Amino acid sequence: MTPSPFQLERYFAVHEFTARYLLCSSDPESMSITDLLAFEPGSMEGLGRLRLGYTEYPGAPELRQEIATLYKSIDMENLIVHTGAQEAIFSFVHSMLKPGDHMIVHMPGYQSHYSIAEAAGVSVSPWLARESEDWALDPDELETLVRAETKALLICAPHNPTGYLPERERFDAIVEFARRHGLWLFSDEVYRGLEHDPAARLPAACDVYEKAISLGALSKSHGLAGLRVGWVAARDRNVIAAMSTFKDYLTICNSAPSEYLASVALRHTGALIERNTSIVRNNLAILDTFFARHREILEWRRPSAGTVAFPRLKRGDAERFCAEVLEHTGVLLLPSTLLEYGNEHFRIGFGRRNMPEVLQIFDNYLREHGSK
Repeated sequence: MTPSPFQLERYFAVHEFTARYLLCSSDPESMSITDLLAFEPGSMEGLGRLRLGYTEYPGAPELRQEIATLYKSIDMENLIVHTGAQEAIFSFVHSMLKPGDHMIVHMPGYQSHYSIAEAAGVSVSPWLARESEDWALDPDELETLVRAETKALLICAPHNPTGYLPERERFDAIVEFARRHGLWLFSDEVYRGLEHDPAARLPAACDVYEKAISLGALSKSHGLAGLRVGWVAARDRNVIAAMSTFKDYLTICNSAPSEYLASVALRHTGALIERNTSIVRNNLAILDTFFARHREILEWRRPSAGTVAFPRLKRGDAERFCAEVLEHTGVLLLPSTLLEYGNEHFRIGFGRRNMPEVLQIFDNYLREHGSK
């Protein structure tokens, strides 16, 4: 298979470590190993004693036990740890789908949600979010998209890049549609835990539907992208068996130090999520004022969860706009062309502590050039 070039990642390959300021990152504020281990006395010594041999292919038992605490119906045997979320998506497509199958995908979205499937001979129908309704999904539209060969429905909730989070009734309608048609429901939940109002948090899909596969990772919720730890949780043991077998041709097993550090992080999930949501809430208040000040050129739909949003540029094209902002200020934004969603939007990230300072640079630029 030869998937299409991952446009977002190619863009970051050029700019992420050369741009002076990042204002489009999807991951929240990270931390040092020392800061992480400070949550747990004795963990630094434990890391020092760690043996650097192979680990168990589905993930260390200690780690899977900690991940299982995030779910109501999942135990450690229902989990496979992967090297980040990307590997898990790749494995699902190649384990559970075949050429000629059809999948419905929530869009706009992360390119691997659909490009991997297309490269594997799976046809994809986009289920488009409705911008006019704050990026809401309409479950009634699903009946117009389903086919005899449809095998899976993929959603991302909380959503990247819009920050949309379905209310419970809408989520239940999506699950009921998947159940009625016997579809795999692949639910990308890497931002779960970063709801701006914790009362709005949805259950994990795997806890409410027997054919759901929930995708989790430490990159977003915990702010630990450098650990490269993701996982899938599924009640269907056939999914676990198939994806386990396929993983033998991928990373085989995971990094022992990463798994150790991930276990520490998961034991302190509440503290890490509160740390990240506190940053997000403070930054959102600043963004509300910023977008109100520039309402003539920018349209802001306030996100409900996560660390990213998808404002619209009211005039001009986003690709040129982002290039000019980068050239004049060193501030990196992400144009919607890289997400295959027209040329009017850009992704902005607000999960990092330096966002107010970077936003001020962007603000100064708009004050000088925004009306041109």
